[in-house]
Amino acid sequence: MEQTISFTLNGKPASVVADGERMLLWVLRSDLALTGTKFGCGEAQCGACTVIVDGEAVRSCVTPLKDVAGKHVLTIEGLESGGQLNALQQAFVKHHAFQCGFCTPGMVINAYALLLKTPLAKREEIVKEMDGNLCRCGAHVRILDAIEEAGVAMHGGKQ
Repeated sequence: MEQTISFTLNGKPASVVADGERMLLWVLRSDLALTGTKFGCGEAQCGACTVIVDGEAVRSCVTPLKDVAGKHVLTIEGLESGGQLNALQQAFVKHHAFQCGFCTPGMVINAYALLLKTPLAKREEIVKEMDGNLCRCGAHVRILDAIEEAGVAMHGGKQ
């Protein structure tokens, strides 16, 4: 049944008239034209659809729209500010932490959620947290390097 669901999207109020059981991924991509969030497996196993809801990384392919009512949702499009990439996005570019780029939005968003909680995450923590985000291109070492560097940058350059 269609209903109006309101939430904050990338720092701005958003309302969508849709079935509350519809998956957030499809609302973002089809209704709101935010195509940075990707469809991968549809089963919350690959991480391509990762967004942040109230500070937690979630898989939007299995998150019903009704579950974000009244909450704050952050997508890859919401990380840049005033045309400037966020420190994590800059680190991904600097370290060439992507090849085809399909998994990159989910990787960046998942890593951002980690760095919000643990800005100076140790390599082992990063590996553990990023384990659920799959990349077929083999950029894993560069991804880890980028996340470590961004954590330091986001922490004011202090280790």
